[in-house]
Amino acid sequence: MESTARARFVRSTPTKARLVANAVKGKPVGDALSMLELNISKSVAVDVAKTIKSAVANMQSKNAEAAIDIDGLLVKEIRVDQGPQLKRFRARAQGRVGRIVKKMCHISVTLSD
Repeated sequence: MESTARARFVRSTPTKARLVANAVKGKPVGDALSMLELNISKSVAVDVAKTIKSAVANMQSKNAEAAIDIDGLLVKEIRVDQGPQLKRFRARAQGRVGRIVKKMCHISVTLSD
């Protein structure tokens, strides 16, 4: 049995989010959540933990009659894709313009038992 959740338009670069996602891929949900809350100090860890909790809630609502053991669930797949970019400009020397690109990402989590 599988459950998925997606967090879209997360204001973090995909490379930073992939570092966090690869740390919890393949781990049990309880271990992954405790690792995200206690061990990983990146700010995107909050968004990844939120997405995993959403996938757990999706599985519980999909199977309302059956009791779901959260410790038996595994993070089967976690993907971080490139989102849109906010393009900003900053004034530079001699009338030039420096481009600032603020990247976003989409986080997809699949849980299975």
